[in-house]
Amino acid sequence: MNDIANSSTSLATTLQQSADFLAMTRAHEWSLPSGGFSFEVSHQESNTSSKVRVLDTGLITFEPINRATSKDIILSSAVHGNETAPIEICNDIIAQLIRGELMLAERVLFIFGNPAAMNIAQRFVEENMNRLFSGGHSQDQGQGAGLINKERHRALLLENTVRDFYLAGAKLSSANGQERQRCHYDLHTAIRGSKCDKFAVYPFLHGAPRKKSQLQFLNACGVNTILLSHSPTTTFSYFSSNEFGADAFTVELGKVRAFGENDMSQFVQVRETLTRLVSGQDLGLVPYQEQDFNLYEISQVIDRHHEEFSLTFADDVENFTDFPKGHVLAIDGDIEVKTQQDGEAIIFPNANVAIGQRALLTVVPTRLS
Repeated sequence: MNDIANSSTSLATTLQQSADFLAMTRAHEWSLPSGGFSFEVSHQESNTSSKVRVLDTGLITFEPINRATSKDIILSSAVHGNETAPIEICNDIIAQLIRGELMLAERVLFIFGNPAAMNIAQRFVEENMNRLFSGGHSQDQGQGAGLINKERHRALLLENTVRDFYLAGAKLSSANGQERQRCHYDLHTAIRGSKCDKFAVYPFLHGAPRKKSQLQFLNACGVNTILLSHSPTTTFSYFSSNEFGADAFTVELGKVRAFGENDMSQFVQVRETLTRLVSGQDLGLVPYQEQDFNLYEISQVIDRHHEEFSLTFADDVENFTDFPKGHVLAIDGDIEVKTQQDGEAIIFPNANVAIGQRALLTVVPTRLS
């Protein structure tokens, strides 16, 4: 017990001095030796303080002390380890909070999803984590029945962490009678370039209305291309949306690049808007106008079913490139997969997925109903 306590104290001291949660996360890619620790930080200008809890590696919460809150915010990144721009954005906000440079107004959970994949600069170690939520960690997804790996264990841990975070917020709501907002922005970057540099996937809501206020928020982040999903998935954002009614999105911010190679000037809007969100500042949202957005709905979900699978277009063809009706997009075994209507565009093409997993989405323009 003394060794664990000493380790917790040492890690807490290190984090308070460095404010570099990413470095600590990468040094302990699967778990912390202490199992977690906490400390308090003060914001001198506002004379306020916050409780910081490191739950495990890559999992850190911030909560104002003796102040009412109305939002439970989750900012996740590194569900794919080589998608570094959002990781750097989140680590910067975390550092400001730890150093007391940024006032905290709401409960916030930051998640670095797959530290081991970060350390090898790969999308994942053994299995795509963003196919492992909503019970996907316990299903056969073409990898063989009964497959067990650390990424599946990590996905279950992330599910449980989200659940505990939102349920703790619900207790606050019950205690003070104030309705709370839950939101989860799962931040990614795309494998290939895109005609729309930043875009977001709005998960399937099972008949609930889409919120224009959330699109206004994304627009403030510099994200005005939105894909409306019409079916359940095993993504992290769908999990939070479906299980807890959170306003949740998968947000794509540019293209995959190595740590230190991102042009962070391209992400000023998203960094500033997320900072304003957690610190309770005015978000500067402009009124919703449909012409401000590029709205798409998913037309086809194309899964890989055979070992012999290939896409018919080059690796440098960008997301949102459209094709005429009847164009062959992929060859799956001896089956030609074609566009079904004019103007159908490609999103997230990846021929190197496991059999049974999604290799491509197609989308078409739409409007909010």
